[in-house]
Amino acid sequence: MLVDAHAHLDAYSDRAEVVARAKAAGLVHVVAVGQWREGAGMAGAQDAIALAKEDRSFFSATAGIHPHDAARATEADFVELRRMCADPDVAAVGECGLDYHYDRSPRDLQRSVFVRQIRLAKELGKPLVVHTREADVETAQILRAELGPDGGLIHCFTSDWAAAQRYLALGMHLSFSGVLTFRNAGAVRDAAGRAPLDRILVETDCPFLAPVPHRGKRNEPAYVALTAAELARLRALPADELAKATTENARRALRLPGGSP
Repeated sequence: MLVDAHAHLDAYSDRAEVVARAKAAGLVHVVAVGQWREGAGMAGAQDAIALAKEDRSFFSATAGIHPHDAARATEADFVELRRMCADPDVAAVGECGLDYHYDRSPRDLQRSVFVRQIRLAKELGKPLVVHTREADVETAQILRAELGPDGGLIHCFTSDWAAAQRYLALGMHLSFSGVLTFRNAGAVRDAAGRAPLDRILVETDCPFLAPVPHRGKRNEPAYVALTAAELARLRALPADELAKATTENARRALRLPGGSP
């Protein structure tokens, strides 16, 4: 019984088959991340919202502007983003944040767009989905100054225990992806083993970051079971206990339907 807390479902031409495999693998919910796309504006978010409206028991949506796109999003896009995030089928604002690895948008614009979305989440009373890469200290500083009481999660957490402690101290949850299974991810595994059980989630970030043994291939929600199995191994927990905990955490952190499994 698992929740994929972060999936880019607009990436699949064979989405019906992908969803069928997810259900066969035991998933009970998928969070469809909707974000601004160059040439398509907020169409990706609209697609995620449509999925959530089609089947609220299995899908929830988010809407946000990724730091890669901070320099290209227009004021009209922000108006549309606010309208979308106010929709009751949008569970959270994001993904948004800072990416100092690729620096596809100037850092000052990344920061300002991130802050705008944190404030939007606070205004609407919704949690936040945060992307951060090589920017943990500044991401935590901004969250400390701006984050509202509804909290949120650090999606695809790929940092160390020191960074994890900063986010946990702010009330954030940590969501672990297939990176957890990579051979060179020792620091991530260390953090995953130490974080409180009631603050961890699992995700795919599909179609990216497929876990071992599928690394380098297209990822999909069904593979979240492999990340969950690695997380259970790290914490010396039975798989069903880990699944129950991460599912409860996802439902609480993102206010997903279904209550406790």
